[in-house]
Amino acid sequence: MSLDKLTKAELVERMSDSVGLTKKQVHEIIDLLLVELKEALIEDKVIEFRGFGTFEVKTRKGRDRARNPKTGQTVKVENHGVVNFRPGKELKEKIWTIRK
Repeated sequence: MSLDKLTKAELVERMSDSVGLTKKQVHEIIDLLLVELKEALIEDKVIEFRGFGTFEVKTRKGRDRARNPKTGQTVKVENHGVVNFRPGKELKEKIWTIRK
């Protein structure tokens, strides 16, 4: 698994260089996009980017006897939502060729 990360600041810089907008403008666009994505997921909408992938909220079944890994204490966990990502066909095909 790769430990290389791409931070939002690095993404802003790359995008700013390639589209000719200021870093501040690109930062605002990315922030707005993330806010819209969060709101859509909270409203239980499916977000689809053709060729990239799909984000959706799925329900994870709760358990009566889960364990807190930090304390070892047994706790009850209710059903809850989790964000799920399914890569699109194009992304899946590109990622398939990566060898570590």
